[in-house]
Amino acid sequence: MTKGILGKKVGMTQVFTPEGIVIPVTVIEAGPCVVLQKKDATTDGYEAIQIGFADKKAVRTNKPEQGHAAKANTTPKRFVRELRNVDLGQYEVGQEIKADIFAEGDIVDVTGTSKGKGFAGSIKRHGQSRGPMAHGSRYHRRPGSMGSIAANRVLKGKALPGRMGGEQITVQNLEIVSIDTERNLLLVKGAIPGPKNSFVTVKNAVKGSN
Repeated sequence: MTKGILGKKVGMTQVFTPEGIVIPVTVIEAGPCVVLQKKDATTDGYEAIQIGFADKKAVRTNKPEQGHAAKANTTPKRFVRELRNVDLGQYEVGQEIKADIFAEGDIVDVTGTSKGKGFAGSIKRHGQSRGPMAHGSRYHRRPGSMGSIAANRVLKGKALPGRMGGEQITVQNLEIVSIDTERNLLLVKGAIPGPKNSFVTVKNAVKGSN
């Protein structure tokens, strides 16, 4: 069954093993989250729980949000997501979920939004190779052939310049190196997507084993 939590990327640091090996880790402020809603197959067609993280300013909320949060005896949340394939019997509306649902050594998948990099060329965006940089060359950093002349159009999927970054990315099979249950901090081995203070979802690994 799925277990997960919402959090915020605090930044990166490093920890040392007893053998003196340096491990780069990302610090995630994981929770506390509140269960805002339980969805079941009878009413909604599928089973899931809706959880929220980080309080939202009252001036930024509307009446439906306030009423929805009031059912869980909490305030409207900035970051709200659903978790499917969960054991609904373990959760109640209004229940708090904290970082201690995970343990040291657990393998998790972390989903976040990558840093937006603006308009980028095909070399930076897709990793294409450049042409000769000699003066006689008229082909340096162009995207290359647009395809067959008979098509009379550019085929879908052609790697071209465009907006880069700002996409949802999941990094799989990251190990939880350490947990600070008092401050709800997870120290996850390696890097995760997004800038500092961006919201992320941490779930037990789909492909890994806990």
